[in-house]
Amino acid sequence: MTALAEPLLVHASRSLPRYTSYPTALAFQPAPDDTLTRDWLGAIQPTDALSIYVHVPFCERLCWYCGCHTSVPNGYDRIADFLGHLARELDLWSDALPPHAGAAHVHFGGGSPNSLTAADFTDLMTSIAHRFTLRPGAEVAVELDPGHLDSDFARGLGATGVTRASLGVQTFDPEVQRQVNRIQPFERVEAAVGDIRRGGVEAINFDMMYGLPGQTPDNVAASLTTALSLVPDRVALFGYAHVPWMKKHQSMIRHQDLADVAGRWSQAEAAEAVLLAHGYIRIGMDHFAHPGDPMAAQLANGGLRRNFQGYTDDPAAVLIGLGPSAISAFPQGFSQNASRVDQWAMAVKRGQLPVSRQLATTREDRLRGAVIERLMCSLEVDVESVCTDHGYAVSTLDDELESARTLMAAGLCAVSGRRIRVSPELSRLVRVVAACFDHQAAPPSARHSLAI
Repeated sequence: MTALAEPLLVHASRSLPRYTSYPTALAFQPAPDDTLTRDWLGAIQPTDALSIYVHVPFCERLCWYCGCHTSVPNGYDRIADFLGHLARELDLWSDALPPHAGAAHVHFGGGSPNSLTAADFTDLMTSIAHRFTLRPGAEVAVELDPGHLDSDFARGLGATGVTRASLGVQTFDPEVQRQVNRIQPFERVEAAVGDIRRGGVEAINFDMMYGLPGQTPDNVAASLTTALSLVPDRVALFGYAHVPWMKKHQSMIRHQDLADVAGRWSQAEAAEAVLLAHGYIRIGMDHFAHPGDPMAAQLANGGLRRNFQGYTDDPAAVLIGLGPSAISAFPQGFSQNASRVDQWAMAVKRGQLPVSRQLATTREDRLRGAVIERLMCSLEVDVESVCTDHGYAVSTLDDELESARTLMAAGLCAVSGRRIRVSPELSRLVRVVAACFDHQAAPPSARHSLAI
């Protein structure tokens, strides 16, 4: 394991973006209407493939660590009402699209998409497939809460077209589960995985966490070992971000029950050691995959990407976000739906795309974003080559390269000429290096998570 030396401790304590986009969502500005987004939609070419994201803002339980846009519906009426508006929103986006090459990826996130009934989920998937036209071999992924996953829902996923299921496991330690209000014994998760696979969905992802109250390197490693007995194809290893000033329910977690930065590092190291020992490939700063997984293949050939769902093998340049808070991405910029369900629904009722924030990107934004994405995905980047590819002088980002060189003393990266490389052993600190190319990175925001 790599010890967290004092120079690294300073950087690991920084609050930084996760760089799922550049510029990040904090740079988005209020949108007066949907005109700009419609202009971007109109520029889509017949050869452009689409990626679709659907945000379901409901969960059967509220986990105290959660940072998502979600709520407990307390009955199905709110969900049924939401689905009515979502169907109308789906029509609005579809009607605004010119001819395109169909949807290559569909991702259902939340919240918990399995808060829907199996019948409603099937109807929603059918509508998306009809309105956006699924490409042959399209990946359809769904995030699931295994603690509240109905067996009929799970077994029916394959028949709806789902090809990948992502389960929020987080931890198997019963005391940690109790402290974060997410009780789900191993047997429950095991049964869910079995039901999903029997239904024809072969690809399984697990989300695991460190930094939760009561976690230690030992019980984090034990949870990973238990999780890997179910042979997931991918594992995302996330650090808990404690922001009770933003997410009030996180006040149920006491700050004094959380490990410090050095403790979080030790927990992450313990988890990573288990994953590597089981043959998983490190993907960027927080993902791991079987060597035969498509994400590992894209890492090897330089095609790994990063979007609002994290690391992805999805090459689509256009991402359409449906549902409250969902973000859409275009070559020209970003737009985000209203986060409040009522405001989102009102816009849909008016016949408007429910866009509340947006940002048109500049050529320089796209240059910087390309450097940051390559660092985040490959842990290395030839800045000179990226500048050339984007029509800039090779010296354009030399000041940023000098900033990166100042990190060499701490061992965070190596800079040779205009090439930067981050050691895989320090991959979870790659955001520190990426921030050198973010001209909006200062001052730090309390809405960003710790670098570790």
